[in-house]
Amino acid sequence: MAGQNSINTNVGAMVALRNLNMTNDSLAKTQDRVSTGLKVIGAKDNASTFAIAQGIRGNLKSIAAVQQGLANGRGVASVALAGATSISNMLIEIRAKVMEGMNPGNSTEQQAILNADYSELVGQVLTFIQNAEYNGRNMLNSGATNVNVISDIDGGALTVRAQDFESTVYSQLNVQTLASVTAASAAMTQVNTVLTTVNTALGALGADARKLDFQDTFLTTISDAVEE
Repeated sequence: MAGQNSINTNVGAMVALRNLNMTNDSLAKTQDRVSTGLKVIGAKDNASTFAIAQGIRGNLKSIAAVQQGLANGRGVASVALAGATSISNMLIEIRAKVMEGMNPGNSTEQQAILNADYSELVGQVLTFIQNAEYNGRNMLNSGATNVNVISDIDGGALTVRAQDFESTVYSQLNVQTLASVTAASAAMTQVNTVLTTVNTALGALGADARKLDFQDTFLTTISDAVEE
């Protein structure tokens, strides 16, 4: 009808509609940002920023995966270290027992009791070795091999070094006896050698465990910085 305006010819209405659509679009984006916590939620919002963000998110996922591997490596190292520490403590007891066995004043009966005690203590060493297992890995038993742990997103690795205590500790002690003063003297020489071996291994395991701890702390710092 002449003199009447439709929305297609009413300029004011067209401007208002256009502004309404822009407001609705802005509101939708704001709601998406609130719900996702992301300023850029898709490539169409800002292609370059979104591409960069996706790369960063990929790095964060990779860091998380590396940290999971480090956690497993730390578990292996911690259990091995605990086992080695227990063995070191047991060796102190064994050395004292051997010292008693070296006493020329022991009666035959006393010597036999000391010998039996020695065997029990050495057997406990084997128990410690066999129980030092984490996630199917035992770093102290015979045939143990080094464990390589991925330490960064570029594929670098840290190593937890195996310590074959079954061969270098238990087997060396198990062939000794306190059946006589002479035998006890020979046992003392071997116990001192084994003590040196265990203390050296403790140092190596401690160093390996610390490296894993330091790397995990570093990756946590990096991850937090990237998140921010």
